[in-house]
Amino acid sequence: MSRSRAWAELLRLPALFTVPGDALAGAAALGTRPTGRTLLGIASSLCLYEAGMALNDWADREEDAAERPHRPLPSGRIRPAAALGAAGALTAAGLALAARAGRPALTVAVPLAATVWSYDLVLKRTPAGPAAMAAARGLDLLLGAAATAGQVRPALPSAALLGAHTLAVTTVSRQETGGGTPLAPLTALATTGALTWRLHRRAADRPQAPALAEPLPLALAAGYALTTARPYLHAALNPSAPLTQRAVGAGIRATIPLQAALTARSGAPAAALCTAALAPLARVLARRVSVT
Repeated sequence: MSRSRAWAELLRLPALFTVPGDALAGAAALGTRPTGRTLLGIASSLCLYEAGMALNDWADREEDAAERPHRPLPSGRIRPAAALGAAGALTAAGLALAARAGRPALTVAVPLAATVWSYDLVLKRTPAGPAAMAAARGLDLLLGAAATAGQVRPALPSAALLGAHTLAVTTVSRQETGGGTPLAPLTALATTGALTWRLHRRAADRPQAPALAEPLPLALAAGYALTTARPYLHAALNPSAPLTQRAVGAGIRATIPLQAALTARSGAPAAALCTAALAPLARVLARRVSVT
């Protein structure tokens, strides 16, 4: 049980619930129902996401020894070589699953994997770090579109919105261990407001889609805003490490209602509800295993 919990902490299992919605939003943006290839895209995304988690702790093992000695690697519960091996194996599995979904999916999965490894090993501590993380999340949505129907162009607007949210959360996360200034959480709060306003608009970029039933996209957009607004505001008023970590956790969890709102506004209410149903599961598991 102790070893299983260590791996759950290393892989940050609650954050795993934020992954399937990427592929579902990508498929919805094409006006296509999820297929077996969509499931392959989701499986590929899950592997690549967890590869990034394992690689992240391997790359941060010296820093965590000073700032987070309770983490699995510095505490000795998992060997660094095991974490690096897991990252490599999960990356290989993710690319293999993408290949099974078709060449277009693999064409997206390869730069996605490269972005994940580049972020963890090189870019994380540079000014390009948040942009790299945003690119990875946007590519993950495009992977779902490519796996489902072999095209990505109609999904680009949804990928851009999801990337903007990820950029804001990642910028806040850069100061979660020691606190910082109010600027990052205030910017994230403004980003949430802008994205919520955008989600309230009808999908004008897809005029061929049937008119959406307004209540569901509106409710999901409101859920997205409510998940992040107060934690971001608290972190802005008092940018201490605990409140900043809480804001980052809220931002990660808010990815799910954002994905659901994107899916609903593309005219796929069933897929949107399935995505939204992952939020309470992530919240329950996050009480036992930290997402940051």
